[in-house]
Amino acid sequence: MAGIRVRVRAGRRAAVVFGGALALAAPLVVAGGGAAQAAEAAASCNVTTGPYQRQVEQFLGRPVDGVQSAADCAAIQSFQATHGITPTMGYAGPLTWQTMSIMLAQRAAGKNPNAAGQCPTNLGRIACVDLTRQLSWIQDGATLKYGPVPVRTGKAETPTRTGLKKIYYRSINHWSTIYNVAMPYAQFFDGGIAFHSVEKSMWNPPGSGGCVNMTTADAKAYWNMLTNGEDVFVYGRKPGT
Repeated sequence: MAGIRVRVRAGRRAAVVFGGALALAAPLVVAGGGAAQAAEAAASCNVTTGPYQRQVEQFLGRPVDGVQSAADCAAIQSFQATHGITPTMGYAGPLTWQTMSIMLAQRAAGKNPNAAGQCPTNLGRIACVDLTRQLSWIQDGATLKYGPVPVRTGKAETPTRTGLKKIYYRSINHWSTIYNVAMPYAQFFDGGIAFHSVEKSMWNPPGSGGCVNMTTADAKAYWNMLTNGEDVFVYGRKPGT
């Protein structure tokens, strides 16, 4: 997120890190680094059984016995490292399970994210943002046009504000002078709050400075499908806020 007091730098583009509509990350990502790094990771593993042990084991496809093992810890630690969950110690705690729960809710949305009818269908083309499921999509009336895709919205201290908004300023190679970061494909719809791409996991806690973060592929698609004056509807409440 950034304020509107900005400057634009040409040629600044975020690298493609994630792609596709609702491309939920694979549960396990094993990083390279050799035997020394593997030994260091194993030494830092928390062998304590966590309060969400069974749920986390099931999510990761581990044997579900509710008891932490070295293999469980390594699998949980890999998931945590992939999504920037700290401390990255393989403990099946509340934040790890909350992240997995959001992923499960996103998967359950399928291709009918507005089944409950919470995003308006009487305004024509509109970008919907569901804070509860950390999902966004574009619909035209009741017809889904793009998505749903995972997004990363504001943390408790800098929430993404709810309500009906309109895109009022677009900057494809935006640069935030407040946060000193690139904001590619920025489309502002509420003060300094914008859709834009980031080089982070969409499930990286605790969240953004208020903006709706997206993968490069999804932010680019939104850029091509939306324009100034189009509606954005934000609703729900982000888990943990």
